[in-house]
Amino acid sequence: MASLLAAKAPTVLWARSAELAAAITTDHENATYLPGIALPETLRATASLHDAVGGAEVVFMAVPSHGFRAVLEDLVPALSDGAAIVSLTKGIEMGSNLRMSEVVAEVAPGHPAGVMTGPNLAREVAEGQPAASVVALPDEQLARKVQNFLHAPAFRVYTATDVVGCEIAGSAKNVIALAAGICDGLGFGENTRAVLITRGLAELGRLGITLGGQTLTFGGLAGVGDLVATCTSPRSRNRSVGLALGHGTPLLGVLGGMRMVAEGVKSARPLVRLAQANGVEMPIAEQVAAIVEGTASPRDALIALMERPARSEWDEVLLRGLPK
Repeated sequence: MASLLAAKAPTVLWARSAELAAAITTDHENATYLPGIALPETLRATASLHDAVGGAEVVFMAVPSHGFRAVLEDLVPALSDGAAIVSLTKGIEMGSNLRMSEVVAEVAPGHPAGVMTGPNLAREVAEGQPAASVVALPDEQLARKVQNFLHAPAFRVYTATDVVGCEIAGSAKNVIALAAGICDGLGFGENTRAVLITRGLAELGRLGITLGGQTLTFGGLAGVGDLVATCTSPRSRNRSVGLALGHGTPLLGVLGGMRMVAEGVKSARPLVRLAQANGVEMPIAEQVAAIVEGTASPRDALIALMERPARSEWDEVLLRGLPK
């Protein structure tokens, strides 16, 4: 995202490592996470949060959910008055079960909060492959402003005002992708994956609509678009973790070999707790949380899902908001 932004506006990227920040600024490459990708010479990186966000009109937060609050607390003193904060984080905060925009509302009141989400596998975006995303902010005019910052020949950006729906879709799809990977690891085929994606879409839609999200959001880039990409791509971190779990690799062994974060692992239980607190059934997410916590094996979880009572495909929540 910083690479895209730097092509159109002055952009500073924050990195925890001073060495990495210096390498990005001087070598125009992030050899740790995106080796071989040339970054714009206009992109500058720093290890100073104050340097990164001072004077910025818009701050994009691409910090994993478990560190989001702490980093936000550190950068708040450097924020310009009214600076918008756009989350790129697709997770639910552990402990509070809050979405990232809700964390912003708590930590940085007075700063507009939104989300950018969609089927945006990082390397493909960095390579300039055709892609699209959606920016959701309560203020349509502000959403269009952020859209203009990012819209590019190979990267289409759409606007929305449904922050709740976009955040729930982005968080839940990572948990569903773990399930898809697990089933792939167990050796099941296309039918099983298609069922998981489709019923996973029903789960994230059910929760999102209950919390006030808009029905159409879940049929768009934030919903079905991101869900398909994350459940099927070999570049998906969450699917890859699930694949290893399905093969029988212990979770700690899987995570120990990863450099980047698989948000679904951290968000599975908070997502389920959020659903339970709102009376929403998310059986796939519940089984994923049990697998992550070590209280269910992948095969036992699959049996539990397949033995659920027969029911109608569409329930009242999912039908809410659709034309009569």
